[in-house]
Amino acid sequence: MTKEDYRSSKAYNYLLDLLVATNDKAQLAEILAALMTENEQQELVNRIRIFALLDQGVTQREISAQLGVGIATVSRGAKAFGQHQIEALLPSIGDEV
Repeated sequence: MTKEDYRSSKAYNYLLDLLVATNDKAQLAEILAALMTENEQQELVNRIRIFALLDQGVTQREISAQLGVGIATVSRGAKAFGQHQIEALLPSIGDEV
């Protein structure tokens, strides 16, 4: 399934609707725990931390060392950071994480 395919799928849209409708933090945590392995959840947390550190102007090598992740992981995060205008999507991320 291509990127465009999954974004238009009923399952993906169901998930988006569910997340938008859920305003209980504990319930959201349970949904994520059911949908993602602990490793996947940690990868998501790392991606958010990478975005925050990039937003603060930290170098990729420093981020790799600070988070204990590979430089390739940081590079992929940096690519997404640039492609998706993270500053607009996740305002103040550098201050929050």
